[in-house]
Amino acid sequence: MVKVNCLNKISKAGMKLFSDNYEIVEDFAQADAALVRSAAMHDMELPDSLLAIARAGAGTNNIPLDQCAAKGIVVFNTPGANANGVKELVLAGLLLGSRDLVGGMKWVEDNKTDENIGKTMEKAKSAFAGNEIKGKKLGVIGLGAIGVLVADAAIGLGMEVYGCDPFLSVEHALNLSGEVKLVKTRDEIFEQCDYITVHVPLLDDTKGMINSLTIEKMKDGVVILNFARDLLVNDDAILSGIASGKIARYVTDFPTAKLAGQPKVVAFPHLGASTEESEDNCAAMAVRELMDYVENGNIKNSVNYPACDMGVCKSTARILINHKNIPAMISSFTTIVGEAGINIDNMISKSKGDYAYTMFDVASVPSADVIEKMKNMEGVVKVRVLA
Repeated sequence: MVKVNCLNKISKAGMKLFSDNYEIVEDFAQADAALVRSAAMHDMELPDSLLAIARAGAGTNNIPLDQCAAKGIVVFNTPGANANGVKELVLAGLLLGSRDLVGGMKWVEDNKTDENIGKTMEKAKSAFAGNEIKGKKLGVIGLGAIGVLVADAAIGLGMEVYGCDPFLSVEHALNLSGEVKLVKTRDEIFEQCDYITVHVPLLDDTKGMINSLTIEKMKDGVVILNFARDLLVNDDAILSGIASGKIARYVTDFPTAKLAGQPKVVAFPHLGASTEESEDNCAAMAVRELMDYVENGNIKNSVNYPACDMGVCKSTARILINHKNIPAMISSFTTIVGEAGINIDNMISKSKGDYAYTMFDVASVPSADVIEKMKNMEGVVKVRVLA
């Protein structure tokens, strides 16, 4: 029986996928696998029994990834599962950034006791006039699961869309409208576009990418949208840009203490994936990833171990090895297996950063002695056998 612990409430759409071979337990210390959303795990003691953690969402800042990798715990996330929910909020952000709907709604609330509000508003509404987005230039920085959906939707709304992503995958490229103009650098986006939306991960290269220098390159009256990560943007630069009139509005799903409540800042409390559909999709994807790893050893969408997929094992047994990414590991494994007289039917080995993962489909079940030899090898973190 595989024991699963849920550190947060997980949608029934995912939980119902577990077969009778899985038991939901309250004690994390007993878990073979764990599901998590926002629970902070950095100070938690990771049990030796734990094989995998699946985050029902994209971000994994709440999980100690390096510590997990060192213990052979594979951490999964669910990229793209909440993409449509975020896309729809970005579209709302585009409209809120182009027209002062928030200010207009506040005016109505402030004047709700005015018996002549119908007449009064005709004089007041000019203060909340804005622009249409049709025909305007939208720059999309990052064409992943969300960025592609935003770009395609904006084309449908009649915008002229520019996209920039040096790491654009074949899958996402195939889903991208042919009307999107691809550019090579962010500067081309900064210099040409009326609206700029960022959809990139937080990396050394992207941290603070919206700053005083890049804002200076932008058009006067630009609208900036950030539905990715707060640290992609420099708060002081945003406020300075608003004060000078360079930035017409900043729309974000990540309010900070400096920006919350500031004029011309439209902020949401991280609502991008807060839809019933997104939570269902993330939960179902996370559970499927866990089950495939536990039952077949396959790794899909891991953030700390490489992708490795050999489908369902058709041989007698499958050996799974989490190990350091160091030379001569594969030859050492095959030597141990060969000396035991075990034939290898199929294999795959991939690396990601400091760690690697190797899968062997073999013609006979390895003995405890064979597995022990592998476990005692320098650089080996965890060995598991499926038979």
